[in-house]
Amino acid sequence: MNRSRLKISVCIPAYNRPEFLVPLLDSISSQNYTNYEIVICEDDSPLRKQIRDIISKYSLTFPGDISYYENKSNLGYDGNIRNLISKAKGEYCFFMGNDDLMYPGALSSVASAVDRNQNIGVLLRTYASFDGTPENINQVFKYFKRETFFPAGADTITTFYRRSVVISGLVIQREEALKYSTDKFDGTLLYQLYLVANILTKMNGVFSPEILALYRNGGIPDFGNSDKEKGLFVPNVQTPDSSIHFIKGMLSIVKWTEENRDIKIIKRVTTDIGNYCYPILSIQAKQPFRVFIKYVCQFAALGFWKNKMFYLYFFSLIVLGVDRSDRIIQYIKRRIGHTPVIGNIYRGRIR
Repeated sequence: MNRSRLKISVCIPAYNRPEFLVPLLDSISSQNYTNYEIVICEDDSPLRKQIRDIISKYSLTFPGDISYYENKSNLGYDGNIRNLISKAKGEYCFFMGNDDLMYPGALSSVASAVDRNQNIGVLLRTYASFDGTPENINQVFKYFKRETFFPAGADTITTFYRRSVVISGLVIQREEALKYSTDKFDGTLLYQLYLVANILTKMNGVFSPEILALYRNGGIPDFGNSDKEKGLFVPNVQTPDSSIHFIKGMLSIVKWTEENRDIKIIKRVTTDIGNYCYPILSIQAKQPFRVFIKYVCQFAALGFWKNKMFYLYFFSLIVLGVDRSDRIIQYIKRRIGHTPVIGNIYRGRIR
């Protein structure tokens, strides 16, 4: 495939946060790749009019193709991701959170990686987090040193699954995603994980070492507004109960995929989640001590009692606290140049 002919749909689920929309659109319009469209689905938020006005004004000067849709009712996060895929026209969907930024050269990097590798269904990205302005990058999430090819199957699903939770920069093959369309997991906030797991049963994956997206630190999660999210998530708060529901969602998708696609992944994915569960634990470590202990017990009971890294993170947070533990992990990542590989995780094929 000639990469210059590869059409990419940049898909943005919009709900409130209009103040971040122009910087996001600017980061897309400044890309050095032209064969793309922007698709925005606004999910019946209280700030719909502000979002609509911004898109209308931006469209007057934007040289490319912007398609803007307003959902008749609040579909929720998962339903809106599915809606974006159905509206897109490109061969691949490149997802961006509505408060994040696309990194310079990202679209060219995606097109090149797809061109160099065959039958790609999912591209696993490198992304970075920043404070305030994009110049203040404080952490890079880079899983491997080089571009790496991953053949379809259980090994690749295990590697890609947990690492696809952050939506920004995730790239999937649109036609394949449409084949697996379902509302079965609406309310989990994890529809992209369902797609990743199922697409990779038949198609290959590729990891890109280039930063594709910038994740804005300090963003407040605005979930729990749709009918399928109410009672499970609380807008603007990450509660212990919502975190447990989130983890259960991760495990339920894996279980369903194993049972329906005849592919053994539950045990290995659960181990991988436990090996890298520090970010999940650290958020709740700021809760009162008794609340945190109760949360950890509930977390462990989901199948993580025997995971050594789970306990290492737990004791680190208790003894050192969140800030010190964060600094240690960031130091290790800077020293080795990528996220540490923990356990017997499949590392693909370097070409």
